[in-house]
Amino acid sequence: MKLNIVPARTGIEWVKLGIRTFAKQPLALAGLFFMYMAAVIIIAQLPVIGVIVGGLLVPAATLGLMAASAEATKGRFPMPTVLISAFRAGRQRVRAMLLLGVIYTVASSIITALASLIMGPPTGGAGEIDGATLLALVLHTPLFLMFWHAPALVHWHGVSPVKSLFFSLVACLKNFGAFALYGLTWLLVFLGVGTVFGLLGALIGGPAVARAVMMPTALLMAAMFSTSIYFTFLDCFVATPEPDAEPSGEST
Repeated sequence: MKLNIVPARTGIEWVKLGIRTFAKQPLALAGLFFMYMAAVIIIAQLPVIGVIVGGLLVPAATLGLMAASAEATKGRFPMPTVLISAFRAGRQRVRAMLLLGVIYTVASSIITALASLIMGPPTGGAGEIDGATLLALVLHTPLFLMFWHAPALVHWHGVSPVKSLFFSLVACLKNFGAFALYGLTWLLVFLGVGTVFGLLGALIGGPAVARAVMMPTALLMAAMFSTSIYFTFLDCFVATPEPDAEPSGEST
């Protein structure tokens, strides 16, 4: 496995591939994303351990959604069991994925506590972002970059958890132009689609209908975004044969 540097314009291609792949299996990919979101909400309701369990499962859930995208690219209908792909790859890979979950949970808790210590406890109401929440999001950015590719590197390339975090961060930084354009393109897509559907809802039934339309639209867009993550991984890393392996002329 080696790092691949891509042109900045590749970021736009990642968005296109995510949308096209989602369009191939919209019901399956949307359904799997909604299942993931429902599981997150249910787990979060568990007293005391909810946040811990949720954090532990983040890498495995990320890998599950990427695996669903991989299935869709091959013309297959992703089944719900694809979401637990991380736990069906042998004990060593399962332990590595759970270790990623532990690292993520501990790091995220420390970052959140640090943001609250600096800015004070979050005070914003529903739908509001206060200073502590905003700072926590900013401080989480390096963590998100470290975990962007880490689950896939562990699962598909057998990279150790610590190395996967390092390689993921380096890949994101080395391909900063592509990721910046990727994020900007998705932002424009979200704003454009949200504006169109919001206006249509308002014209049909006023503000109440507009709000009712925006929620499912936002979730569908988030599902498309999650589909595109798989393609960022494919382009950032290239599989290489083992030193003692004969060249086969095939790529994986």
